[in-house]
Amino acid sequence: MLLWWILTIPSFLFVVIDIWRTTPESAVLKWAFVILTAFTGPLGAFFYVLGCREPLRDSHEQYVAARWRQVLGSTMHCVAGDGIGIVVGAAIGGVLAMSFWPDFLLEYLLGFGFGWAFFQAFAMRDAAGGSYAKSLKMTFLPELLSMNLLMTGMIITSRFAMRSTAGADDPMRPQFWFIMSMALIIGFVCAYPINWWLVGNHMKHGMMTVRAEPAPEANSMGAMSAELSAGMGALQPSTAVKTAMTLFTFAVLGAALVIVVRFAM
Repeated sequence: MLLWWILTIPSFLFVVIDIWRTTPESAVLKWAFVILTAFTGPLGAFFYVLGCREPLRDSHEQYVAARWRQVLGSTMHCVAGDGIGIVVGAAIGGVLAMSFWPDFLLEYLLGFGFGWAFFQAFAMRDAAGGSYAKSLKMTFLPELLSMNLLMTGMIITSRFAMRSTAGADDPMRPQFWFIMSMALIIGFVCAYPINWWLVGNHMKHGMMTVRAEPAPEANSMGAMSAELSAGMGALQPSTAVKTAMTLFTFAVLGAALVIVVRFAM
């Protein structure tokens, strides 16, 4: 655990300094990488270099065009927003010594609420023509599906780890934060496949390119917003398919809760 925190400090400082200085990414995804690296340390820095940091000047558009990098950005966006709410909920639940179900509901509501209302809808309102209300509607289902899988990985990891680690349910102790960091990593892994499906079906965006200096129209903020809006408004799955995927993610989360209640309490 000590080694993890030692590695996290330089990783976090590297991403904070480098991403704002050199990487022409959207502000919300920059914050996503910063937040995730604060919890995932060298792993977050590794994903930043491998998935977002342009290797050569003016190559960001081509570099992030790969499907897996687009999905990486989509998942980072989800985990940073929802993950903050979940961790805050877990910390509040730990301080108040809440029982499992109230604690779970608090984590879920804070995670989904913050991730949807701010990290998704507020950050993506330009893609909805500047309308926050329209953005809320547009991002609700994608955020819900991603949140369910993220929560699945996090609840199983945190509950089993806390059960076997003394003092891990106390937010005043480092064990709690280490376990929540590991839970975010496992949650990321669980949320990645559904984000692959969401990006592939034009329901979520991935990495973006936003340059500060004057650039051709293709690189301008307005063109980027139009492209995002057009992409997310492209042909999407039918209502039946969306309903089936929604039920699937709730079934997976439900199975995780059954496992936790049966074996980790």
